[in-house]
Amino acid sequence: MIDTLDDLDVEGTTVGVRVDVNSPIDAEGSLADDARLRAHVDTLSELLERGGRVAVLAHQGRPGGDDFVSLAPHADRLSVLLDRPVEYADATFTDAAREAVRSLDNGECVVLENTRFYSEEYMEFEPERAARTHLVEGLAPVLDAYVNDAFAAAHRSQPSLVGFPTVLPGYAGRVMESELDVLGSIEVTPEPRVYVIGGAKVPDSIDVAWSVLEKGLADHVLTAGVVGNVFLIADEVDLGDASSDFIYDQGYWDEIDRAQDLLDAYGDRIALPRDVAVERDGDRHELAVNALPPRDGEAAMDIGHSTLAYYERILEDAGTVILNGPAGVFEDETFETGTKELYGAATSVPMSIVGGGDTASALRQLGVEGFSHVSTGGGAALRMLTAEPLPAVTALENGPRADD
Repeated sequence: MIDTLDDLDVEGTTVGVRVDVNSPIDAEGSLADDARLRAHVDTLSELLERGGRVAVLAHQGRPGGDDFVSLAPHADRLSVLLDRPVEYADATFTDAAREAVRSLDNGECVVLENTRFYSEEYMEFEPERAARTHLVEGLAPVLDAYVNDAFAAAHRSQPSLVGFPTVLPGYAGRVMESELDVLGSIEVTPEPRVYVIGGAKVPDSIDVAWSVLEKGLADHVLTAGVVGNVFLIADEVDLGDASSDFIYDQGYWDEIDRAQDLLDAYGDRIALPRDVAVERDGDRHELAVNALPPRDGEAAMDIGHSTLAYYERILEDAGTVILNGPAGVFEDETFETGTKELYGAATSVPMSIVGGGDTASALRQLGVEGFSHVSTGGGAALRMLTAEPLPAVTALENGPRADD
């Protein structure tokens, strides 16, 4: 059982709120996309409007990356989104950070510095050990409660995610609550259920396919993207050297055997592309599977219109569709067709769920809307869809309650 904001007596309470606002950063160091910040506006607004004193915790980028920057621009953007001043503190658990939190009045908010500026946050611990890190021991004494709204990071066991709810009363924010409600009840969604697995995260996608087929959750699994290419090779289709070399270079060659095992066990429920799109003479050129391999140097970059028609017929009879991963190299306008049209068709299904991550990014870029639920988490959504526990959720379930 997880407590939510409905269970929190907010007024006058100092709340540490973990969000996931890890965002694209442009060449000038500014936010290139504020979608992840906008996702948390409801949670933060509610806490502030109910008189909470809010200290925001978040990470941005990874050490050594160009997007490994301070959260100052995030604080500025939140000021606009929340329509109220949001302070920024360039520390997370030091005396300066604690003072910034102590000085908050009811209805005020401060964004603390990037949690990953401290090495412990880039490590994973058991909750009890995470509670003894410098971050948690330094900041927890000035907090009364902890709210986790960072579903997209919930598959990780880092101090800001599992340490605080081990020593403080923990609550799910509105994003977390919504994600758990939807993704945690897939088995009761309308049938037939169709899973669309695409993109380039082949091992994760095959894990999902195995899980949902074994558990009887999926009536059909539609394959696309690099995942679809792996299944085509497993089905003894010659995709040519360019596509095969890419799969090999990514370390996915062994996944072909796993895809073959899936086809042997559940081939009647797994749909493979019937044609692919390649670049030829600077244009999109579609090839039926029986016309492969393509010319030297041509790689399968998208599904073709024959595949789209085939998949759309399956979706017409679906009660629920769960989508994870784009159908092709959607970033290139020449190869956006498969993703745009397939996902557009999915919006007409009674229940349509998007698995987050790269998929959500693709939809924003392509302007596709109308889904029942778009998850904020890629890896976390995959874990839930395979019934794997999420460490941050488990920590909320097992932590102390306000009335303990």
